[in-house]
Amino acid sequence: MTGIHAKAASVRFEKVSKVYGRDVKAADSIDLEVAAGTLVTLLGPSGCGKTTTLRMIAGLELVSAGRIFIGDKDVTKLPATDRDVSMVFQSYALFPHMTVLENVSYGLKFSGFGKEEARQKAQAGLGLVGLKGYDSRLPSELSGGQQQRVAVARALVLEPQVLLFDEPLSNLDAKLRRRVREEIREIQQTLGLTVVYVTHDQEEALAVSDEIVVMRNAAIAQKGTPRELYEAPADAFVADFIGEANLIPVEIVTVEGDTATVRIADYSHRLPSRGLATGPAQLAVRPSRIRLLAGAGDGVAAVIDKATYVGSRFEYTVRAAFGTVFATAEDVAHPFGIGDAVTISFAASGPVLIPPDQS
Repeated sequence: MTGIHAKAASVRFEKVSKVYGRDVKAADSIDLEVAAGTLVTLLGPSGCGKTTTLRMIAGLELVSAGRIFIGDKDVTKLPATDRDVSMVFQSYALFPHMTVLENVSYGLKFSGFGKEEARQKAQAGLGLVGLKGYDSRLPSELSGGQQQRVAVARALVLEPQVLLFDEPLSNLDAKLRRRVREEIREIQQTLGLTVVYVTHDQEEALAVSDEIVVMRNAAIAQKGTPRELYEAPADAFVADFIGEANLIPVEIVTVEGDTATVRIADYSHRLPSRGLATGPAQLAVRPSRIRLLAGAGDGVAAVIDKATYVGSRFEYTVRAAFGTVFATAEDVAHPFGIGDAVTISFAASGPVLIPPDQS
C-alpha cells in the first residue's frame, strides 16, 4: 500500500510585515526560523498576529514587506497553490455530502494521482489518524474529534513540505483536546513533519511544541523551548501568558557576578541576576513554586485568605505586605485554613527575575 512520506522543509521569515489599510499592523517586521521536522507553536492573545503569520506562510495573506522562504525557495510572491503547504482549519471544512474516504482523497485528485493510488494514500492517511475502516461514513456520522482527524488525514496525504494548524482543537472538549493533541504530536514526530501550529491555549502549546513563539502586538515577544519560556520568561507578559505567574515587586540590592540579592519586605533572597542591575525589579513565581510554612519562619509573613480543594491539590490565595499571591500545595491531608498565619518562601529553582513593571 502507498504510504505517507514526509518531505519536510524549513520556514524562514525575513523582516516580514503585514499592514491593513494605512496603519493597522498585523505583523511588524518579524524574523522567524522554523527548522525542518520541528513543531513550532505561535502563541498569543486574540489580535496578536499569530493567525495572520500562519496565513502568510500558506499564501492566504500576501506580505506588505519582507520575504518568506520555504526551504531555500523564496515563496513571498507565490500563490497558495504553488507553495506545497497544507492547512488544517479550526472549522474542519469537510464536505458534508462526501464520505470520509472521498474527503481525504479530494486534494489528491488535483495532484496527479490515479484513482487507485489516491484511494490507497487516503486509506493510509486514515490509518495514521486511527480511523481505519471509517471510509464510507459521512462527516455527520462522526464525533467532533473524529472529524478533526479526517481534516488532519486530508492534509497529511498531500505530503506537504509544511503542515499548518489554525486553532485545530478549539471546538473539542477538554478531554478530547488532550487526546487529539497527543495524536497530532505523535504523527508529527513519527513522520518528521514541519508543523506550524497556532493556539491561544498555553497548556496546549507547552504539550506539543519543540519551540514556542509568543506574540504580542503583531511582534515576537519571546521564542524558545517550552521549558525555557516557562522557567526563564523575558518579561511580565511572557511570564503571565506561559502558565500562571505571580509577579512580586522586589528591590535588587546587590549584584555579584551573575547573582543578585533581592529584598521582599524584610526577607532577602539570592538568585540569578539575568543581566539586571540594582534597583526595582519583579519576581515571577509559579504557584507551585511558592512554599507555605505554618507560623513564623525565614520568609515573608502572610495570611491565608482563601483555601480551595481541587482534588489533587489545594489552591491558596495568600495575603502579604507586598500584595496577594496565588499558591498551590499537593499536601491535601494537612491543609491550611482561612486566617492561618503562614510564611512564604520559594522553591530552589522557583522565582525568576524580570524587569520592573513599566505601567
